[in-house]
Amino acid sequence: MSNSPMLSIIVPVYNAEDYLCKCLDSLLAQDFSDYEVILVDDGSTDGSGAICDKYASETPLFRCIHKANGGHTSARKSGYEICRGQYVAFVDSDDWISPDMYSKMCRAVYDTNADIVVCNHTAVMPDKEAVVRAIFAPGYYDKTRLEKEVYPYLIYSGSFFQFGAVPSLWNKLYRRELLQRHLFHVPNDIIVGEDALTTYNCMLEASSIYFIDEPLYYYRSTVGSVKRRAIPIERLIENHKLFDTLRSIIDISSYPCMEKQLDYYFVYQSLLTYALVFKNQDTASHDCRETFMNECHHPIIRKAFASVPIRDIVGSHNKLYAFCVRHKLYRLFRFVVEH
Repeated sequence: MSNSPMLSIIVPVYNAEDYLCKCLDSLLAQDFSDYEVILVDDGSTDGSGAICDKYASETPLFRCIHKANGGHTSARKSGYEICRGQYVAFVDSDDWISPDMYSKMCRAVYDTNADIVVCNHTAVMPDKEAVVRAIFAPGYYDKTRLEKEVYPYLIYSGSFFQFGAVPSLWNKLYRRELLQRHLFHVPNDIIVGEDALTTYNCMLEASSIYFIDEPLYYYRSTVGSVKRRAIPIERLIENHKLFDTLRSIIDISSYPCMEKQLDYYFVYQSLLTYALVFKNQDTASHDCRETFMNECHHPIIRKAFASVPIRDIVGSHNKLYAFCVRHKLYRLFRFVVEH
């Protein structure tokens, strides 16, 4: 490895000891050598920090830093500050990658000089695996093609709700300078949907993007358990932070096609959250009604639900939730939540 490798791979680590070795072994198994791995132990309280130190002591490809817990975005920024690669990638500490992932992605860089390279991924669930693909044809997209074929479907593909390109950081390579301009604008305290704040801004600024039609990344998904798990009401506030930040940093004047896509994303993310939050509340209480009405009156949420046709929303409960939010019908909303 040179002092300035082709690729830096940043791995934020927090209490992942059950999965971490599989992740790090998959990095060691790459059929590509011009890379470094930055392990960022984000204040782990289990054995993750010791595992990071062990790997860093046994191979020069790995470096490890330890920091106080600050969340995923904070850890990524800390890793970026010491990385040396021309391009930067991220791997979550409970996931793993194909042995040829970075040789194929870097080959696309060598061949085309693309600012960003995107691959598909496999969602690994407890009972099955599912390949998740971008909707765009594989290959090289210059700015003209991006503006015509990608940006109009970047977040919302036209099917509720399928991303054009998933917002995750971990299935992409970013040119170092491009990533820096957007990663450090993401507030550290946004912990829901924070990847989108970096990914979509980088993709909108990129001069070129290369899409690889292969699932090279393995994402450990807990989607089934998440759907059954109630979450605290504070999640709504986190949504508001995400929505406000997305609206403030995505340049709608330059890319007016993003207006509709953001509205669809805000509706999707809100509906996903309502089902988990309000089932955990006493819906007959005054506080619950007040929370619901605050959602209805939030400017971004109000606009989004007014803009997205209910016929475009998938699922009878979701359609009813959307109808209730649009028309501020708390009693009907309570009935739907309880049934």
